[in-house]
Amino acid sequence: MSDLELWYNKPASTWTEALPIGNGRLGGMVFGDISRERLQLNESTFFTGGPYAPLNPEARESLGEVRRLIFAGQYREAEALAHKHMMAKPYLQMSFQPIGDIIISFHHQMNAPDYRRSLDLDTAIATTRYTAGKVTYTREAFVSPVAGVLVYRVSSNQPGAVNIDIGMSSPQNGDARPSEANQIAYFGHNRREQGVAGALKFGFAARVLASGGLVTNSPETIRVQRADSALVLVDAATSFRRFDDVSGDPEVLIAERLDAAAKLSYEQLRKEHVAEHKRLFGGLTLDLGHTSAADRPTDERIVNYGTSSDPALATLFTQYGRYLMISSSRPGTQPANLQGLWNEEIKPSWGSKYTTNINLEMNYWLPDPANLAECFEPLIALVEDVAETGKATAQVHYGARGWVLHHNTDLWRATGPVDGPQWGLWPMGGAWLCAQLWDHYQFSGDPKLLARIYPLMRGATEFLLDYLVESPDNGALVTVPSVSPENVHPFGSSLCAAPAMDNQIIRDLFAGVIEASTSLGVDAELRAQASAAVARLNPDRIGKEGQLQEWAEDWDLEVPEPLHRHVSHLYGVYPSWQMSRSETPEFMAAARKSLDLRGDDATGWGIGWRLNLWARLGDGERAAAVLLKLLSPDRSYPNLFDAHPPFQIDGNFGGAAGVLEMLVQSRRGHIEVLPALPLQWPTGSVRGIRARGGFVVDVSWRNSRLLSADVHGRPGQWVVLHFGALSTEVVIPANGEAQVSFAEGRFINERALQPKG
Repeated sequence: MSDLELWYNKPASTWTEALPIGNGRLGGMVFGDISRERLQLNESTFFTGGPYAPLNPEARESLGEVRRLIFAGQYREAEALAHKHMMAKPYLQMSFQPIGDIIISFHHQMNAPDYRRSLDLDTAIATTRYTAGKVTYTREAFVSPVAGVLVYRVSSNQPGAVNIDIGMSSPQNGDARPSEANQIAYFGHNRREQGVAGALKFGFAARVLASGGLVTNSPETIRVQRADSALVLVDAATSFRRFDDVSGDPEVLIAERLDAAAKLSYEQLRKEHVAEHKRLFGGLTLDLGHTSAADRPTDERIVNYGTSSDPALATLFTQYGRYLMISSSRPGTQPANLQGLWNEEIKPSWGSKYTTNINLEMNYWLPDPANLAECFEPLIALVEDVAETGKATAQVHYGARGWVLHHNTDLWRATGPVDGPQWGLWPMGGAWLCAQLWDHYQFSGDPKLLARIYPLMRGATEFLLDYLVESPDNGALVTVPSVSPENVHPFGSSLCAAPAMDNQIIRDLFAGVIEASTSLGVDAELRAQASAAVARLNPDRIGKEGQLQEWAEDWDLEVPEPLHRHVSHLYGVYPSWQMSRSETPEFMAAARKSLDLRGDDATGWGIGWRLNLWARLGDGERAAAVLLKLLSPDRSYPNLFDAHPPFQIDGNFGGAAGVLEMLVQSRRGHIEVLPALPLQWPTGSVRGIRARGGFVVDVSWRNSRLLSADVHGRPGQWVVLHFGALSTEVVIPANGEAQVSFAEGRFINERALQPKG
């Protein structure tokens, strides 16, 4: 068995047993039923509604009074006033939608005792294979990033044995086109939501090609009889071009892609798809060990993970996260949403859109360390869009310069506060995303990237400089109104002034703007303003129980939900580097106390965040225990999709990032190898982890001891390499690769040993 394969000995009976395929734009779920294959389709731009601007002119008029009430401790009154006058109109946003299904009915014997269904992460091909009667059938499915279409092939080991009917259905408003020229199609219009009229045209089509046999059309289906093999090419499209432009023609787009794909042989389509997928997927290899438990079907491994030694399941989970990232986020596509690219529900949970108080950011913790930097591109494009739409929100709602994004956005790049003030009146979504763009830049140091993201960071900084006000209590600059995302403090509300997370995000963003503007030689006045503002923020504080405080006041042990899923106040530990074991041990101890108080069990993504935090704290055993929770049947579906519940992909991405964080951590000038290696992974290797500063790191270990660390970078670069309490300076030689071995308790290279510090 391969450590890069999900496999099962029965068809999928539910959506969370089906196998996902995708090329960033077009997604499919493959079920593999013997008699009736279902290919459930999504297209990344198919949302409800149309271009809209959810602005509320009343918000600015009420801002001063809401602030006064919060400063007076009248939190419920502040929330009631904000609910009435400060929320976006409409109150909710648009939701991601399914396109429809391709249904393939099979005419052969239904008894198949040797059935096997699999997803090969290395080739990005879903395969179903079985013997019915005396004929062995093989079905292969993939979504080509080269041809841009879903490719589904049915073949048999005997000539003339393929007999299938191909049909389609959709839950959306539209009509099936009469079947002709070996093609079926469905075109329609998207739904309205929250009073916003549907503005998108959409369609999907399937074209059928057969080797041998006969292909015939009936009004709504295509029949293949007595063929040696059959090839089904599927595409979907919408009229979306930009958040303010829906003038595209889905019929033309679909026809162009299907026409081009139909000119190629299956072998050529497959070869080009595999090569392009491997170009990205092959950038990182991982081995955490292998036991006989890995020989079982994937669903059984998930059930048994807590009671059997199966380190290869952690490997599979991590590489599956990379596979899902490649499949749902490529340059030119939409970013991965709450469900990545895959959704079958008309009313998906939380709209399956973009939640920016953790979930969207968590989706993109993975690409940089996982050597998938180009998969980060759609997130930059989204921030460029919301920086446009967020200007009006900043001005209309707050009378501020720059731009703002609250805790959610959608295809139409809505930026106003939604859902209710206890969730939505958090003005930090854009700032967090910009801090994340700055961290993305730290991995490459690409000057073109810096020039691209700096205007976005500047606009988010301008907004916050205008939004910050002086606290009447101590004169500090505070964000108000704000919330510590989704948590309720002891006074029956979420609204507050200057929660810890806000200050931590501002420090990261302003530090990035100060450094970037200096490097670019621009905005000296803005730089001075940001520097002065940072000095006036409330510091991080340790509470009476030794915990890191979530709010400016020591409320943590009085909250109504002490085991809350969010751990927002620990942003400074991860994903930020404001706190570390070497430089701020007292704050790391307080963070550990906060984690102990909050508990390790949470939603799927909540466990994923905790996994990264325990890794940063250097506790490999606690991190492994948290990973066990994430890979339990309560938090992982049979197809390894993360269960919030229901499915949310952020747990997959955050969990995979956490495994890599256990193996390699990096910050400017420093790389630490095996900082949180658990006893369950005594021997292994990882090759291809990217580190901040433009480095790529390969690490191998045996019996829980480092064997070697190879650091790749630009000639002349230097970095301090850490393992445990030891460190050594590494200078990249002319060939771009420094090899550092470890034996007998010391590093072996050209530099002298030096203590870590």
